[in-house]
Amino acid sequence: MAAGDMASTRLGAGRQHLRPLKRRGLVLLRLTAIVFAVLLFCEFLIYYLVIFRCSWPAVKTPADAGGLGTPEPVLRAMFLADTHLLGAVRGHWLDKLRREWQMERAFQTALWLLQPEVVFILGDIFDEGKWSSSQAWADDVGRFWKIFRHPPHVQLRAVAGNHDIGFHYQMNTYKIKRFEKVFSPERLFSWKGINFCVPGTQSPADCTGGPWLISCPCLSFVMVNSVALEGDGCDICSGAEAELLEISHRLNCSREQEHRPQECGDGQRLPASAPILLQHFPLYRRNDANCSGEDAAPPDEKYTPFKERYDALSQEASRKLLWWLRPRLVLSGHTHSACEVLHGAGVLEVSVPSFSWRNRNNPSFIMGSVTPTEYALAKCYLPCEDTVLTTYCTAAGGLMLLTLVHAGLVASPFHFGWNMLRKFKTT
Repeated sequence: MAAGDMASTRLGAGRQHLRPLKRRGLVLLRLTAIVFAVLLFCEFLIYYLVIFRCSWPAVKTPADAGGLGTPEPVLRAMFLADTHLLGAVRGHWLDKLRREWQMERAFQTALWLLQPEVVFILGDIFDEGKWSSSQAWADDVGRFWKIFRHPPHVQLRAVAGNHDIGFHYQMNTYKIKRFEKVFSPERLFSWKGINFCVPGTQSPADCTGGPWLISCPCLSFVMVNSVALEGDGCDICSGAEAELLEISHRLNCSREQEHRPQECGDGQRLPASAPILLQHFPLYRRNDANCSGEDAAPPDEKYTPFKERYDALSQEASRKLLWWLRPRLVLSGHTHSACEVLHGAGVLEVSVPSFSWRNRNNPSFIMGSVTPTEYALAKCYLPCEDTVLTTYCTAAGGLMLLTLVHAGLVASPFHFGWNMLRKFKTT
């Protein structure tokens, strides 16, 4: 009997010893599950939840107005700006990891949910392109294509910004050629159209076009190296203006080919519709005082005067672009904030905010539905950085509280509340 009692005592003591270990294991499992759930939400799911609310804007077509004939094709285009991929000099590894992961998840989620046909990046793709070495440039380009990878049926086009090739006093042919080698075989300081072979439309026999222009039968996008519009007569600037005059002539011929066919020759015709102008620097405006919205410039920056050729194009260059090209819409970047401005005879310019958390807390991009005669724009916001940080801080506080409660250092909030309720009832 004594031996049996001793065995039972030892068995009971062993079970009591295992209970705390089992509880600790369950607590550790719960903490791990909470950490995993928070990471999954903040690094993946939040992008789907936020971008899922975005939708392509509806654009009016002749068929909508009761007109006859085949419906006009609608091009779905994404416009984003100022990604500023950090380089080897100013880029801390943690900053790179955090902000580039944010842009990668946002871009890949947008591609999957929205299915655009073309993506335009309006300059300042890289942060240190203006001074990076050949090896640093190659590393930055490799990271860019990883972040902004896309399927073959989606076209990606980019214009150069001051951080890609430098301001006018830093810009040179080598930097422009280096940028050109990555994004397009054409010279990127000049204009270029983009070829959109829209299903269901009749495309030209040569859908690749010539060395100067690639266009479809219905749409033209003029992409300008705005850094080269200094107006001082430098070789690069003179070449850029000469090419703009050429495209201006060809656009005018397309618009007036019925009235003046003898002046235009037999060259390839551009679409007769007004083009959409894409560039990095905005057209001239005094400041952002008239800009509104939650992603406009902060109040302490709105009234700061814009410096010509630095914050915006000069008045002279802006007048030339509007007069030569007569665009129906202008999209630009550079300011990192949103703004809508009417120029001249009612030409709308939309400044696209930065796509990166590094430049603003609430990044976004523009979604455009474009036809030969109409367009409609909508803004798609990305997750706010402070929302993600608040979620992490709240989760960290909750995990710390659970750990302290389990260790017995802090009373359980549930038991504390229950005891207070019982005391209140007894009194």
